[in-house]
Amino acid sequence: MAINTTSIAHIRLTVTDIDRSRQFYESVFGWPILVELPEGADDATREMLGFLFGGVIYDLGSALVGLRPVATERFDEDRAGLDHLAFRVGSKDELNSAASHLDFLGIAHEPIKDIGPAYILEFRDPDNIALELSAPK
Repeated sequence: MAINTTSIAHIRLTVTDIDRSRQFYESVFGWPILVELPEGADDATREMLGFLFGGVIYDLGSALVGLRPVATERFDEDRAGLDHLAFRVGSKDELNSAASHLDFLGIAHEPIKDIGPAYILEFRDPDNIALELSAPK
């Protein structure tokens, strides 16, 4: 018997510097924040939100993406674990707009590639996590 799943509920990325990573993800994607530790939080709130480890959770609508600031080294996709993280956009025109947005932010990226069933745009976050935007043909 197999476990029947319908989607990814959430992904949490371990990062080295929460301020730098938040600035990157918020400027690139503009995701709304679902949960973060409020400034000046009391002890009870800190305990209740301890699972954040001082990070943040963003709400993408169909899934959540969290940042957990406890890493001591940068990402390497050649080690066991994550290879890359891809986000779907609606069209190749949206990929072109995304490439322009990354250029505006000064974020290096590969050219848009035709990989057969889709187009992709590859770039990396400040911890070297490989990110990709994918658009259907």
